[in-house]
Amino acid sequence: MIRLDLQFELDYLVDSAFGDFLFSVQPARTAAQRVLCEQVTIAQDLPWRAENAPAGNRVIRVRAPRGPLHLSYAASVTIEHLLSDPATLEETPVDALPVDVLPYLMPSRYCESDRLGAWAEAVFGAMPPGHERVRAIEAWVRRHIAYVPGASTTRTSALDTMTDRVGVCRDMAHLMIALCRALSIPARYVTGTDFGADTARAPDFHAYVEAYVGRRWYLFDPSGTGVPMGFVRIGTGFDAAQVPFAMLFGEVRAPFAPWVRATACEGPGLELPRPVDQAISSDLDHRPMPMVVAANG
Repeated sequence: MIRLDLQFELDYLVDSAFGDFLFSVQPARTAAQRVLCEQVTIAQDLPWRAENAPAGNRVIRVRAPRGPLHLSYAASVTIEHLLSDPATLEETPVDALPVDVLPYLMPSRYCESDRLGAWAEAVFGAMPPGHERVRAIEAWVRRHIAYVPGASTTRTSALDTMTDRVGVCRDMAHLMIALCRALSIPARYVTGTDFGADTARAPDFHAYVEAYVGRRWYLFDPSGTGVPMGFVRIGTGFDAAQVPFAMLFGEVRAPFAPWVRATACEGPGLELPRPVDQAISSDLDHRPMPMVVAANG
């Protein structure tokens, strides 16, 4: 089991009479991830409320008057992982996919899989289907897309990243997801923290990928910037449009970059996040496909 202590500091400046904020910074509560304790503090002592959203995502709502808004968040989280032999993880045929997995085959706003099908098939189509093919897609993105902060915008899509060959973790995740979906491999976008990232840059929120192989969701990090065993799940969705860290309404500016820290804890029964060769999953509550009891034919 992994335990991490989290601290987030977010600053905004409201220039209009009011600004509305939807923050998705609280770790998800799942069968594999427990939030032991947490504290949300709004420096201006404004009222706020937390709500549960689909897929285990959580949202904090705040309405702030003109002026500064500072949000502090702290939590302790434990994560359990399933480590599997990648060679044993096969792709699931579309007709055998659970119904809740099927939507992750579809194109989405930032993942235009319908426009990358021919290219994906030409490059990866001949590979044996399974975890290793997904890992090959991850390796291709990491090798061919340069990690360049500031090289993309919130409008950059997978197709843009494929053309420009630069981006950040968000863009690399979108491209990998689009390529997987183009090959009929379900893939989804996950937000979290970048535990283990290069200390030369400030810690930040992170985006990574889960692909459905071996009848379970497994983690992939096409940016290669962190240690996946230390990623805390915050939001899960089709792409960044569904799970942004913050949605801002009104005339709102962010004068400072977010301050993010995830610290691993040592103690009895705990292990530190580490690189591993096995396939990693934190999908301990996956439901098997229900049995078909009647069919035409």
